[in-house]
Amino acid sequence: MPDPIEPDRDDESSPRYAGWRAILACFLTAMFIFGFGLYGNGLYLAELQRLRGWPAALISGAITLGFLFSNLSAIFTSELINRLGIRRLILLGLAGLAASTSLLAVAREPWQLFLACILMSFGWTGMGTVVLATVVSGWFVRRRGLAISLAFNGASCGGVVVAPLLVFGTEAIGFSAAMLTTTAIMIVVVVPAVMLWIGPDAASAANPRTPSPSHQPISAAPKTISRAMAIRQRAFWTVTLPFALALLAQVGFIVHQIALLEPKIGRSSAGFAVALTTSMALIGRLCLGMVADRFNPRALTSASLVSQALALLTITQTDSAPVLFASCALLGFSVGNLITLPPMIIHREFEASAFTVVLGLSTAISGIVCAFGPGTVGLVHSLSGGYGAALALCIALQLAAAVMVLWSGKREVVAVVRI
Repeated sequence: MPDPIEPDRDDESSPRYAGWRAILACFLTAMFIFGFGLYGNGLYLAELQRLRGWPAALISGAITLGFLFSNLSAIFTSELINRLGIRRLILLGLAGLAASTSLLAVAREPWQLFLACILMSFGWTGMGTVVLATVVSGWFVRRRGLAISLAFNGASCGGVVVAPLLVFGTEAIGFSAAMLTTTAIMIVVVVPAVMLWIGPDAASAANPRTPSPSHQPISAAPKTISRAMAIRQRAFWTVTLPFALALLAQVGFIVHQIALLEPKIGRSSAGFAVALTTSMALIGRLCLGMVADRFNPRALTSASLVSQALALLTITQTDSAPVLFASCALLGFSVGNLITLPPMIIHREFEASAFTVVLGLSTAISGIVCAFGPGTVGLVHSLSGGYGAALALCIALQLAAAVMVLWSGKREVVAVVRI
């Protein structure tokens, strides 16, 4: 395998460039961690209630605990990569995820449920967006935006491929067998891809390739950076806070989407709207990848957030099924981009050696904040007696984030950058 730090940059345009095989490995990794770790939670909630009689509060509490652990551990991703190496960390994350899903399949006591969710947090640590973005950074500069978009499209495919596979498998052979079978498929697919296409060298991952002259950092950062130094920089907070607020609103809406739309268009149509939202996220990431390397990612982020606010505003104003479907499609077009754009911004505004430290800390803060999204929307709904006020809050958060993300203190932020 060629050294991912020093290859000829022109190779990035060639389909034979080894970095594209690393992107495929990242795609498959993202597909399974998001399929099991995010989109599968609805199935776990329903099946464990039905099979074990456990209350929803117990199951959702265990899931929340797992997310909390995973977001806190993201802070230390840089140290884990330096100590273990990128390949070993991903494989350990895969082992944690496989242990989690296997334990969920056979869990008979609540403590086993909580242990499974904690093990799943290890899966997120080794297979999540910080690690995958770091792999991409070790291979790509000129096509970095396209590469990140393609790799992270695996996250959306987790909802399109893995979650339906679990649902259909549960109906055909039962929950336990479906979980164990899909886990085995994951191991057979992901382990060879990681072993063959993702290098073992920790240094190449922890020190991504240096940006080209047209991608020089616009916010001065030292060659090595601590977390304390990062949080004192305005560039860090004008990345972290906008995405935290935007994800809070976005996740809050998505969790309540069926409950919100069902009174307007019925259960089956609401389910179609959810599938449409997820499908458009795939298309949105592909489109972002085609233009991300030509435009400033802060400007793209602001445009994405304004489009989401417009979609939510339309949803509040109509009961027309075609208009609601179009609004959900518009929202879905930029849904996936909110995990794709932060690495792009951090690449441009911090030194390459600081990338994993800054992204890990930013991801942890954003993840902890957005975890309050479903509860916040539900609380506002309960207090106001409807979803109107809750959606108004989501719109306000999206628009505030759209303005905040443009403010980095540098004039170049809103400029178009062409390679």
